[in-house]
Amino acid sequence: MQAHPHSTRWKAYLQDCSELLSIAEPMLVSGRVTRVAGLVMEAVGLKLPVGSACTVPLPNGAQLEAEVVGFAGDHLYLMPQSDIEGLVPGARVFPVEVIPTLPGLGQVNHPRRRPSDRTRHLPVGDALLGRVLDSRGRPLDNLGPLQTSATAPLSNRAANPLSRAPITDILDVGVRAINSMLTVGRGQRMGLFAGSGVGKSVLLGMMARYTSADVIVVGLIGERGREVKEFIEQILGEEGLARAVVVAAPADTPPLMRMQGAAYATSIAEHFRDEGRNVLLIMDSLTRYAMAQREIALAIGEPPATKGYPPSVFAKLPALVERTGNGTPGGGSITAFYTVLTEGDDQQDPIADAARAILDGHIVLDRALAESGHYPAINIEQSISRVMQNITTPEHQQLARRLKKLYSRYERSRDLINVGAYAAGTDPLLDEAIRLQTAFEAFLQQNISERSDARESLAELEALFQ
Repeated sequence: MQAHPHSTRWKAYLQDCSELLSIAEPMLVSGRVTRVAGLVMEAVGLKLPVGSACTVPLPNGAQLEAEVVGFAGDHLYLMPQSDIEGLVPGARVFPVEVIPTLPGLGQVNHPRRRPSDRTRHLPVGDALLGRVLDSRGRPLDNLGPLQTSATAPLSNRAANPLSRAPITDILDVGVRAINSMLTVGRGQRMGLFAGSGVGKSVLLGMMARYTSADVIVVGLIGERGREVKEFIEQILGEEGLARAVVVAAPADTPPLMRMQGAAYATSIAEHFRDEGRNVLLIMDSLTRYAMAQREIALAIGEPPATKGYPPSVFAKLPALVERTGNGTPGGGSITAFYTVLTEGDDQQDPIADAARAILDGHIVLDRALAESGHYPAINIEQSISRVMQNITTPEHQQLARRLKKLYSRYERSRDLINVGAYAAGTDPLLDEAIRLQTAFEAFLQQNISERSDARESLAELEALFQ
């Protein structure tokens, strides 16, 4: 059967079209920067959802990365991820799905993404152990590139609360006062409430070195750059760093990068938990994360509420914290310690108050104890572990209550005792508190190089009253 003469012509035409398409350059979809005010850039010409990443080529050949944090009509609000020096009016804005190659500018570097969603994915896996990374998953330790192809999304929803395994096992943190008086369960979320200079970093380092966890993830969010190196080398040490991943977003990074650092550290912890491992997540600090969100929210026009914090701050905190905790029964866990800075040692600070409501307990560090040389400066009267009753024996709980009761009675009568106004024998309970006070103080103090496991801590607590 002879082919129709027009069919041959159409085949040739389609072949020519295919060849032309293979060499054609796609049209670049882009917008324009119309305004820069403070921390926020405004752009028009693009319709992108909140959370999308963009790139802005600069005249000097560099690329400025930004994220869509809001919009008003046709105007997008972009938050830059680095310094905006060199940005010119009318600069072009490209979504990260488009990789433009412009004369003299080269190809845009952009975060890894998967075609199935718009959420950024950053590196995870065992190759990160012993490494120090920034908020974008780039090494800061000059040890070469990460040898991993595994990635995880920055934004994850918290697991169904009914599918989580209950907290039933004790987590040994190696600190006597916590193991005995504020026992932590595997999968618990604890807050470490402290002002500046009362020893929270040292206490975190002790827990990082001594805690019986498979993997440690440390998020240093909004801290001084000097403290990052000191924490890694002097407090965490080689032993702690060998099984740890450190994500650092110092105070000089843009607020978006500080928030992304906290989300990235949580994503790394989630990855190890989903593999069935027990993870210790240390985040210093939750307050700096809230402050970064406050900077972004105020910059895009959200009205302030409590002490200058917009409502979105109090929605972001539980969204981050609820991602941690136990996984499904028989799986891994994330035990999280979040430091909360109390400005002027005010325990009623809005962030401190919100953190207490969403965490499973809090450890309060007292400045008066630190100034008297009592380390770790844990105020056992103001601290509490909300799961201790479920994971310890009744005998252990009775001993802890007895110590707290005697300690509290002595503290309330300290002034009378010091001035000699108390007559022995007046109050039998106070007499016992005075007799045991020196032993209590020795028991609650611990050197940074000393480790006290859970069994030893309980044995020493029992020995106090024998």
